[in-house]
Amino acid sequence: MATIKVVNKAGEQVSELTLKDEIFAVEPNTSAMHIAVVNYLANQRQGTQSTLTRSEVSGGGRKPWRQKGTGRARQGSTRSPQWYHGGIALGPKPRSYKYTINKKVRRLAMKSALSAKLAAEEIIVLDTFALDAIKTKDVANTLSAIGAGKKTLIVLDEKNDVIYKSARNIAGVKVSTVNTLNVYDMLNCSKIVVLKDAVSKIEEVYA
Repeated sequence: MATIKVVNKAGEQVSELTLKDEIFAVEPNTSAMHIAVVNYLANQRQGTQSTLTRSEVSGGGRKPWRQKGTGRARQGSTRSPQWYHGGIALGPKPRSYKYTINKKVRRLAMKSALSAKLAAEEIIVLDTFALDAIKTKDVANTLSAIGAGKKTLIVLDEKNDVIYKSARNIAGVKVSTVNTLNVYDMLNCSKIVVLKDAVSKIEEVYA
Protein backbone atom coordinates (compact mmCIF):
# COMPACT_ATOMS: atom_id res chain seq x y z
CA MET A 1 0.00 0.00 0.00
CA ALA A 2 1.18 3.52 -0.80
CA THR A 3 2.25 5.82 2.00
CA ILE A 4 2.44 9.61 2.14
CA LYS A 5 3.91 11.91 4.73
CA VAL A 6 1.66 14.13 6.82
CA VAL A 7 2.93 17.66 7.47
CA ASN A 8 1.91 20.45 9.80
CA LYS A 9 1.30 24.11 8.95
CA ALA A 10 5.03 24.79 9.16
CA GLY A 11 5.80 22.16 6.53
CA GLU A 12 7.39 19.71 9.00
CA GLN A 13 6.60 16.00 8.77
CA VAL A 14 4.65 14.79 11.78
CA SER A 15 3.61 11.29 10.68
CA GLU A 16 2.92 8.97 7.75
CA LEU A 17 -0.40 7.92 6.29
CA THR A 18 -1.16 4.66 4.51
CA LEU A 19 -3.39 5.04 1.47
CA LYS A 20 -5.64 2.43 -0.11
CA ASP A 21 -4.33 1.07 -3.40
CA GLU A 22 -7.80 0.69 -4.89
CA ILE A 23 -8.15 4.49 -4.80
CA PHE A 24 -4.67 6.00 -4.92
CA ALA A 25 -2.76 3.37 -6.94
CA VAL A 26 -4.99 2.49 -9.89
CA GLU A 27 -3.89 2.73 -13.52
CA PRO A 28 -5.06 6.22 -14.62
CA ASN A 29 -7.77 5.98 -17.27
CA THR A 30 -7.37 9.09 -19.45
CA SER A 31 -10.58 8.37 -21.34
CA ALA A 32 -12.67 8.34 -18.16
CA MET A 33 -11.01 11.55 -16.92
CA HIS A 34 -11.70 13.24 -20.26
CA ILE A 35 -15.38 12.25 -20.11
CA ALA A 36 -15.65 13.61 -16.56
CA VAL A 37 -13.97 16.92 -17.43
CA VAL A 38 -16.16 17.50 -20.50
CA ASN A 39 -19.25 16.67 -18.43
CA TYR A 40 -18.23 19.11 -15.69
CA LEU A 41 -17.59 21.95 -18.13
CA ALA A 42 -20.85 21.29 -19.96
CA ASN A 43 -22.79 21.38 -16.69
CA GLN A 44 -21.24 24.77 -15.84
CA ARG A 45 -22.67 26.40 -18.98
CA GLN A 46 -25.58 28.76 -18.34
CA GLY A 47 -27.17 28.28 -21.75
CA THR A 48 -28.74 31.77 -21.71
CA GLN A 49 -27.63 32.80 -25.21
CA SER A 50 -30.50 33.89 -27.42
CA THR A 51 -31.03 35.43 -30.87
CA LEU A 52 -34.14 36.94 -32.45
CA THR A 53 -35.89 35.12 -35.28
CA ARG A 54 -37.69 36.94 -38.10
CA SER A 55 -40.93 36.82 -36.12
CA GLU A 56 -39.31 38.54 -33.13
CA VAL A 57 -37.47 41.50 -34.69
CA SER A 58 -39.39 44.76 -35.08
CA GLY A 59 -40.84 45.84 -38.43
CA GLY A 60 -41.27 43.91 -41.64
CA GLY A 61 -45.06 43.86 -41.74
CA ARG A 62 -45.35 45.27 -45.24
CA LYS A 63 -44.15 43.67 -48.47
CA PRO A 64 -41.27 45.94 -49.62
CA TRP A 65 -42.29 45.94 -53.33
CA ARG A 66 -44.69 44.19 -55.63
CA GLN A 67 -44.03 40.59 -56.62
CA LYS A 68 -43.44 41.09 -60.37
CA GLY A 69 -42.25 43.69 -62.82
CA THR A 70 -39.53 45.47 -60.82
CA GLY A 71 -36.60 43.38 -62.04
CA ARG A 72 -35.55 42.73 -58.47
CA ALA A 73 -35.77 39.48 -56.51
CA ARG A 74 -39.10 38.83 -54.88
CA GLN A 75 -39.25 39.76 -51.22
CA GLY A 76 -42.03 39.24 -48.70
CA SER A 77 -40.53 41.05 -45.70
CA THR A 78 -37.64 43.36 -44.83
CA ARG A 79 -36.97 41.21 -41.75
CA SER A 80 -35.97 38.03 -43.60
CA PRO A 81 -32.51 36.69 -42.60
CA GLN A 82 -30.77 38.10 -45.70
CA TRP A 83 -31.81 41.67 -44.88
CA TYR A 84 -29.99 44.15 -42.67
CA HIS A 85 -31.78 44.13 -39.28
CA GLY A 86 -33.37 40.86 -40.33
CA GLY A 87 -33.98 37.91 -38.05
CA ILE A 88 -31.33 35.26 -37.38
CA ALA A 89 -31.88 31.92 -39.10
CA LEU A 90 -31.29 28.85 -36.92
CA GLY A 91 -29.67 30.93 -34.15
CA PRO A 92 -29.15 29.75 -30.57
CA LYS A 93 -31.98 29.81 -28.06
CA PRO A 94 -31.89 29.28 -24.26
CA ARG A 95 -31.27 25.63 -23.46
CA SER A 96 -29.71 23.39 -20.83
CA TYR A 97 -26.39 21.71 -21.53
CA LYS A 98 -26.56 19.49 -18.45
CA TYR A 99 -26.25 15.73 -18.76
CA THR A 100 -25.17 12.87 -16.50
CA ILE A 101 -22.50 10.24 -16.97
CA ASN A 102 -22.36 6.65 -15.81
CA LYS A 103 -21.65 6.29 -12.08
CA LYS A 104 -18.88 3.73 -12.68
CA VAL A 105 -17.16 6.04 -15.16
CA ARG A 106 -17.38 8.95 -12.72
CA ARG A 107 -15.85 6.88 -9.90
CA LEU A 108 -13.10 5.56 -12.19
CA ALA A 109 -12.28 9.12 -13.27
CA MET A 110 -11.97 10.26 -9.64
CA LYS A 111 -9.72 7.35 -8.74
CA SER A 112 -7.62 7.93 -11.87
CA ALA A 113 -7.16 11.62 -11.05
CA LEU A 114 -6.21 10.89 -7.43
CA SER A 115 -3.75 8.18 -8.50
CA ALA A 116 -2.20 10.39 -11.18
CA LYS A 117 -1.71 13.26 -8.75
CA LEU A 118 -0.18 10.98 -6.11
CA ALA A 119 2.18 9.43 -8.66
CA ALA A 120 3.27 12.93 -9.71
CA GLU A 121 3.85 13.84 -6.01
CA GLU A 122 1.31 16.65 -6.26
CA ILE A 123 -0.72 15.71 -3.17
CA ILE A 124 0.13 17.23 0.22
CA VAL A 125 -1.57 15.88 3.36
CA LEU A 126 -1.99 18.41 6.14
CA ASP A 127 -2.65 17.26 9.70
CA THR A 128 -4.83 20.24 10.63
CA PHE A 129 -5.79 23.61 9.17
CA ALA A 130 -7.48 25.43 12.05
CA LEU A 131 -7.77 29.22 11.85
CA ASP A 132 -8.85 31.46 14.74
CA ALA A 133 -10.18 34.20 12.47
CA ILE A 134 -10.63 35.06 8.80
CA LYS A 135 -7.15 36.05 7.66
CA THR A 136 -5.82 35.60 4.13
CA LYS A 137 -2.21 36.05 5.23
CA ASP A 138 -2.35 32.93 7.45
CA VAL A 139 -3.50 30.75 4.56
CA ALA A 140 -0.88 32.24 2.23
CA ASN A 141 1.89 31.61 4.77
CA THR A 142 0.75 28.02 5.32
CA LEU A 143 0.64 27.25 1.58
CA SER A 144 4.09 28.76 1.15
CA ALA A 145 5.51 26.76 4.08
CA ILE A 146 4.21 23.39 2.81
CA GLY A 147 5.39 24.05 -0.77
CA ALA A 148 2.05 24.46 -2.51
CA GLY A 149 2.18 25.99 -5.98
CA LYS A 150 0.37 28.99 -7.46
CA LYS A 151 -2.65 26.90 -8.42
CA THR A 152 -3.71 24.99 -5.34
CA LEU A 153 -6.83 23.02 -4.44
CA ILE A 154 -7.56 22.76 -0.72
CA VAL A 155 -9.77 19.77 0.14
CA LEU A 156 -11.59 19.89 3.49
CA ASP A 157 -13.48 17.09 5.22
CA GLU A 158 -16.44 19.44 5.87
CA LYS A 159 -17.50 22.97 5.08
CA ASN A 160 -15.47 25.65 6.87
CA ASP A 161 -16.41 29.28 6.15
CA VAL A 162 -13.35 30.66 7.95
CA ILE A 163 -10.92 28.80 5.68
CA TYR A 164 -13.03 29.48 2.59
CA LYS A 165 -13.23 33.24 3.21
CA SER A 166 -9.55 33.39 4.11
CA ALA A 167 -8.45 31.65 0.91
CA ARG A 168 -10.90 32.99 -1.69
CA ASN A 169 -8.90 36.20 -2.24
CA ILE A 170 -5.70 34.32 -3.16
CA ALA A 171 -5.33 34.02 -6.93
CA GLY A 172 -5.28 30.40 -8.10
CA VAL A 173 -6.43 28.92 -4.77
CA LYS A 174 -9.73 27.07 -4.56
CA VAL A 175 -11.37 25.44 -1.53
CA SER A 176 -13.47 22.31 -1.89
CA THR A 177 -14.98 19.65 0.35
CA VAL A 178 -14.98 15.89 -0.20
CA ASN A 179 -18.60 15.89 -1.41
CA THR A 180 -17.94 18.69 -3.96
CA LEU A 181 -14.61 17.35 -5.21
CA ASN A 182 -14.43 16.92 -8.98
CA VAL A 183 -11.95 15.72 -11.60
CA TYR A 184 -11.65 19.08 -13.37
CA ASP A 185 -10.50 20.97 -10.25
CA MET A 186 -7.98 18.24 -9.42
CA LEU A 187 -6.42 18.18 -12.88
CA ASN A 188 -6.51 21.97 -13.16
CA CYS A 189 -4.26 22.61 -10.16
CA SER A 190 -0.55 22.15 -9.54
CA LYS A 191 -0.93 20.92 -5.94
CA ILE A 192 -3.75 19.36 -3.93
CA VAL A 193 -3.66 20.09 -0.19
CA VAL A 194 -5.83 17.53 1.60
CA LEU A 195 -6.63 17.51 5.28
CA LYS A 196 -5.84 14.23 7.02
CA ASP A 197 -9.49 13.77 8.00
CA ALA A 198 -10.54 14.40 4.39
CA VAL A 199 -8.34 11.53 3.17
CA SER A 200 -10.26 9.01 5.28
CA LYS A 201 -13.56 10.42 3.96
CA ILE A 202 -12.35 10.10 0.35
CA GLU A 203 -11.41 6.47 1.01
CA GLU A 204 -14.78 5.88 2.64
CA VAL A 205 -16.69 7.32 -0.31
CA TYR A 206 -14.72 5.76 -3.18
CA ALA A 207 -13.57 2.47 -1.61
